[in-house]
Amino acid sequence: MKIKYSIGIKVPAGWRQVEIVAIAERISEKMAEITDIELIDGEEPSYKQSRTGANRQKFNGTWWAKTEIGKKKRISSCTVIED
Repeated sequence: MKIKYSIGIKVPAGWRQVEIVAIAERISEKMAEITDIELIDGEEPSYKQSRTGANRQKFNGTWWAKTEIGKKKRISSCTVIED
């Protein structure tokens, strides 16, 4: 299934919210486990991503994507794009 949810990431300017589009495997009726990250804020995860193009908004998208893989998410708190 493909889901969309938000997480907080650390950038030099502080904590910011980004939107994640991920592939998840349903492990129970109400829970899913993240298996792959497709997009972070509408872009594929990359080393020097920036929300606005400013240096103070840069973050390592590949690292944040790797930290999300394997996490369990409550399906009711996510937006299901495809089932």
